[in-house]
Amino acid sequence: MDFKTDFKPLTVDPDKIYDYSFSIIAEEMGNHDFSEDEWKIVRRVIHASADFELGRSVIIHPNAIQAGVEAIRKGRHVIADVQMIESGTGKKRFQKHGGDVHCYISDPDVMVEAKRLNTTRAIISMQKAVKENEGGIYAIGNAPTALLELIRLIKEGIAKPDLIIGMPVGFVSAAESKEELAKITEVPFITNIGRKGGSTVTVAALNAISLLADS
Repeated sequence: MDFKTDFKPLTVDPDKIYDYSFSIIAEEMGNHDFSEDEWKIVRRVIHASADFELGRSVIIHPNAIQAGVEAIRKGRHVIADVQMIESGTGKKRFQKHGGDVHCYISDPDVMVEAKRLNTTRAIISMQKAVKENEGGIYAIGNAPTALLELIRLIKEGIAKPDLIIGMPVGFVSAAESKEELAKITEVPFITNIGRKGGSTVTVAALNAISLLADS
């Protein structure tokens, strides 16, 4: 294939592109304290963001990986705060075990209730999610209010997820919501420090967990 540019790609083989990317990430990351399985998650976060600072800021609860793998194998559902996460997740790896990926933020009843209460749809979607799901993996990459509401529901004994992947991005409450998540003891979590994050890296962490569950 001729790209008609001065630069030519090393390869157009998708598998080799992944291999090259991961080797570059390992070389540039250098020494780190992540375990072998933790590194499989962190390197995918870096791969999705091209951000080593973000990767180094990832915090993984000691029980997070095991809890996530067991939840997937038990057929527990994934609850996403936004549809971008639902769209980007490899659903087949969850569906083969009996689970699926759900996002409630655009449900008509959620929109009506959020408008009635003058609050965010993200908050109401978390309230609906915990009513409709036992346990599950909560993947929050966009809405700090969703993460803060989920933490509130956990502290009040209303919710007990199997795992929270909470990596929302933004300038308003994003860093603070992740600080609160890192304080909880009731539920395993994967998060990061600071404003950076987003749906893309949340999906990357979630997909890494699902690949471990498949191995």
